[in-house]
Amino acid sequence: MSRTDPEAHKAEMRKLQKAQASRRRELKDPERGLVLVHTGDGKGKSSSAFGVIARALGWGQKVAVVQFIKGKWKTGEKEFFARFPDHVEWHVMGDGFTWDTQDRERDIEAAEKALAKAGDLIASGDFALVVLDEINIALRYDYLTPAAVIEAMEQRGTTRVVLTGRNAKPELIEYADTVTEMVEIKHAYHAGIRAQQGIDF
Repeated sequence: MSRTDPEAHKAEMRKLQKAQASRRRELKDPERGLVLVHTGDGKGKSSSAFGVIARALGWGQKVAVVQFIKGKWKTGEKEFFARFPDHVEWHVMGDGFTWDTQDRERDIEAAEKALAKAGDLIASGDFALVVLDEINIALRYDYLTPAAVIEAMEQRGTTRVVLTGRNAKPELIEYADTVTEMVEIKHAYHAGIRAQQGIDF
């Protein structure tokens, strides 16, 4: 097809439009809330999940966030979503990154408490969306088991769940409905640049 032939282009787009319309008619609504996994070594896993939160808020839906690893410091996303107290419930359950605590038993206890809270939120039916931020890190270090996480998600009903963090376990990838891997091409950190307010936190 020539780039300079508008009629050929129009015909090609009509064909594509028809195929897409046919595909949409075949789609169905899920019986349960979808499970999404954002993983990979690239930047943007949590940021993408926070974008899903913004989308849910746009429809007036209630959202809960459980942060498994990140500590008590201020982040732009937490500050922003605090403006929606009637729609966003935020739980910072982690004590920081594992290299900060250097205490495996304490990390396991914190992860188990976070999963228990997440399980309650998921099973409550009060939320359209629950984000389990950095839960894959807790799984990576065996603070939690994939079976325990899947058991919690089995109670979700119509609640959607997003799990973030690199090194997602194969069991979670298999269980999820949608999995996205963020691939790092370049990162300013490796050039010696500090994390930037409004970009990284």
